[in-house]
Parts: sequence; structure tokens; C-alpha cells
Amino acid sequence: MEPERTLLIVEDDTSFARALRRSFERRDYAVHQAAGLEEVRKLLEEHSPDHAVVDLKLAGGSGLECVKALHLHDPDMKIVVLTGFASIATAVEAIKLGACHYLAKPSNTDDIEAAFQRSNGDASVPTGAAPTSIKNLEWERIHETLVETQFNISETARRLGMHRRTLARKLEKRRLR
Repeated sequence: MEPERTLLIVEDDTSFARALRRSFERRDYAVHQAAGLEEVRKLLEEHSPDHAVVDLKLAGGSGLECVKALHLHDPDMKIVVLTGFASIATAVEAIKLGACHYLAKPSNTDDIEAAFQRSNGDASVPTGAAPTSIKNLEWERIHETLVETQFNISETARRLGMHRRTLARKLEKRRLR
């Protein structure tokens, strides 16, 4: 029997993509994989998945471009963005471009499937009155600039007025992968 649910995994980390693929196949999804935007476009010529999991930072560029292309292809597709570089700026952009949810790594299949089910907003989520820390503000500014520069580390460092190696160290420290 053919699985009723189809999933596209857009991830350039082959071992993580393979593990995610196996996990979703055990849950009766028909799974397709792509490592970047060009592969996504080719795959969409032949397939129209119901769901997609997109890594935010891909070797060939931003996963946000993939989200945009997937949403243009099928506005009803449920798209979840996964990232080891979570920030408010990229979360907002992902949702604006058509993602239904945004998850920070590490996330597992249960988290992703739950995110597909929670594609509608939840107005009962408590709003926090806690002030944002200086470190979190810095982190959000770094990510906002990364998005603006399409994840170009050298250009991001230049715009932030910091040395490229300093920025690379900061990104490596906060990496969740």
C-alpha cells in the first residue's frame, strides 16, 4: 500500500537527513530528499509533497529560499524549518515565507510531527515579561544580519564591525547541531 503522506527533507547533512528519512518512513511517509534549492526545484517538477522539513542553513545558501519556493509551489504544504541557529529574525521570516513552524535543533521526529499538527497559532501561549538579555540581543542581531547577507560570514562580520574569526567563534559556541 502506498503511503498517504509525502514528505520532503531539505538538509545538506547527509547523516542527519538519512536518520530523519528512516524515522519518517517508519511512520508511513513517502520521503524525498534534497540538499539545496536546485534539487528542490527539480524534485517539485515530478512530486508534490504534503509536508516539508527544511534546514535553515544549507551549504548552497539559505533554507528560507527553499521555504519560499515550496510555499509558491503549494500554499497548503506544511513546512517546518529546523535550525541550529535559531533567532527571532529568521523565525519571523520563515513564517512570513510560508513555514507553519520553526524548531531549534536538536529536534526529533516526534517534535516535527507535532509541529505539523500545530500549524495554527496558539493564542493561549503566555507572553513573557522577562527582559531580553544582552547575549540574546547580540545573538538575534547576528542572526538578523546573517539573514540579510544570505549567511555570508565575512559580510556579516563586516556589517557588525567585528573580526570574521570572532564571529565564527561566536557561531560555533552557540551551535546546537
